[in-house]
Parts: sequence; structure tokens; C-alpha cells
Amino acid sequence: MTAYPPFPSRRPSSLPLAVAGAAFALAVYLALDRGGFFRPMPSGEPRAVTPRGDLAGMEQTFVDVFQRCSPSVAHINTSSLVRTGWGRVAEQRGSGSGFVWDRAGTIVTNHHVVENATEVQVTVGGRNFRADVLASSPAHDLAVLRLRGGLGDLVPLAVGASADLKVGQTAIAIGNPFGFDQTMTTGIVSALDRSLEKPDGGLMHGLIQVDAAINPGNSGGPLLDSAGRLIGVTTAIYSPSGANAGIGFAVPVDLVNEIVPRLLGGKSTTAILGVKTQYSSYRLDGDLGYPSGAIVTEVVDGYGAAAAGLRPFRIAAGARGEVIEQYGDVLVAIDGKPLRTFDELPRLLAGHKPGDTVKVTVVRGLPEQPQAVDVPVKLTAPGESLRSGS
Repeated sequence: MTAYPPFPSRRPSSLPLAVAGAAFALAVYLALDRGGFFRPMPSGEPRAVTPRGDLAGMEQTFVDVFQRCSPSVAHINTSSLVRTGWGRVAEQRGSGSGFVWDRAGTIVTNHHVVENATEVQVTVGGRNFRADVLASSPAHDLAVLRLRGGLGDLVPLAVGASADLKVGQTAIAIGNPFGFDQTMTTGIVSALDRSLEKPDGGLMHGLIQVDAAINPGNSGGPLLDSAGRLIGVTTAIYSPSGANAGIGFAVPVDLVNEIVPRLLGGKSTTAILGVKTQYSSYRLDGDLGYPSGAIVTEVVDGYGAAAAGLRPFRIAAGARGEVIEQYGDVLVAIDGKPLRTFDELPRLLAGHKPGDTVKVTVVRGLPEQPQAVDVPVKLTAPGESLRSGS
């Protein structure tokens, strides 16, 4: 029988052990990495400051404007008494903005900021003042205050021009939105010559529209150009929520520069045609598109209406008691806005100033041949006729 040697024993493979070891090592690494073991320890030392370099040109402009102009911007707080239910009276507080107009301590703001105020406090130039309301023009939403006490070195804002403004120019507002004083916002002039209806139903004309953030508390503050010149006085926002929606309005500085001196000089800022009436309205029949209008029974000599040739109605009783009627002009529109009764005339003229010229649409030729005619009429202040140079 042939004898064969036994097969050599098979050596166990080291691969499974190596795979297991690698898997274990990977698991340990992942666990340690997830736990942050390999991350560098945070340093308790301050970070090194990276040099910024020079400010961009527009940034430097904004910084310069704020540094120069903000000391002349006022924070205005008011207190007034309002009647509540059951005949009680309660104190109501308000807040707004303003700015230094001259070195005599005159502060310009909005009429609605100080309307019915019994006490006015002004913070400007780092100092607190009590102030008196000297005069205001509700039609233009402007008011002038006089600071009490020593004024120190208050600096008036530089006055610019609004007649040459262009859509797209930089607009800078400084004020006190929601009571946060010395707040600057920037934007552009979005539109010019806007008209806006006031809460009392009157119209304001020629307003500047801006998209700079304007909120409650900004009212009465300055609107500036990139040179730091006053170009307007912020007056209103258009917003369903009552907060900034990117549509704000400002009274143009050219108007401010006419109305404020009149207020300081005790002159009227109300603009009139120079007409009177004994009857409020006149019913019109025909195809002119005007069902009614304001009837004029007197055209006052020396005022714009008389100079423009407006013709009054004359209604009187004859010798036998009969009514004798001499037909004249019926005012039916001012600058394209319908005028239905004489009582609406002040509302449509609100926002205009003495010296402005408005387009008055009248119906004349009654009753046989009525026709609508546009007549330009120069407005004057009450008591200041054209003959007096007003």
C-alpha cells in the first residue's frame, strides 16, 4: 500500500482582520471628528483687523451730510388736550421732526405736528428747549416755532432749490421715525409735481415724491440733496399699513422759502380768487358735462378774478317785485378738478399760495348758448389786491 504524506494545514487569511481593523479605525475617526476632536481650539485672543481702505465716494458723501446737517435737525414732542367720552379731557402726546431755519431760533416743521398743541418741547443740537408756535399754514402743512432761552450756536440748514430737481437725484431724509431721533435714510427723487389729498379733503400740489424710508415721526423733517442743501420738508407717506411703503412726499423748498417768510411776517398764506356769492350753487342743464357749479354774484375789484374778466350774476327784485336775473359765469372746475358748490372753493385752492395762477373753468353764455371756457386767474391773499403788488 502506498503511503501519501498529509496535506499541509491552510494558514488563516489576515484580510478579514485587516478590514475589521480599518472599519473600526474609520468608525473611531468619524466619531472623534463629529465630536470636534480634530477641530482647532477657539482662541481667546481678538481677531486681527483687516484694513478697509477708503470709503466709497457715495458713502463718504452720506457721512459728510449727516455730520454737517444732523445738529440742525430737531426732535419735536408735543402735548395736547383731547376730549374723550363722558365729557372727560385727556392728555395726548405726539412726536415729529423739524429743523433750524435761522439764527433767531426759528424751527420749521409740519402744521399737523403741532396742531392743537398746548406744549411743545424741542431737542436740537444736543439741547432741550421749550417752544412757541408762532404761525402755521394748514393749506401747505407748514408751521414755524420760536425756541425759548439762549440759543447758543445753532446753525441753520443751507437752503437749496426744488425747481431744478430731476427724477433720479439722491434724496436724504433725517428725522425721528417712531421716536428714534437722528435717523438718516436715503433714496432718490421718484417723481415731481405730485398732488395729494389731505385728511381734511384739501389738496396739496407740487409735492416731491421720494422712496427714502419715511415713517411716522419723520413729519416736518428736512429732505436734503447730496450737497446737504434743503430741498423739501417731509410731510406725508402713502401706505395702507401706515408705515413706510416706499412712497413719501415732501413740500418743495421753493414753496417753503415763500410760505415761511410770510408766516414770520404775519402775512396770510391763503390764496383767493376775489369772488363772493349770495348763493352756494347753480344747477346746470345741457351737454357740457357739468351738472352744477359755483355761482358768483360779486367779483371784487382789484383781485385776480376781476383782472381775468370773470362776470358776476346779478339777481335783484324789480319795481313790481319780479326777479331780474343777469346771467354771468358759473365756476365749474379749478385746474381740472370739478367745483360743484361755492363751499368747495377753499378746498380746491388749498395748497396754492398767493401769486400762483390757476385755470378756472367757467360756463358762460347762459341760458341760450352755454359754453365752457378756461380762464387763467392769478391768486392773491385776502386784503392784498393786485393793485397793492401782492
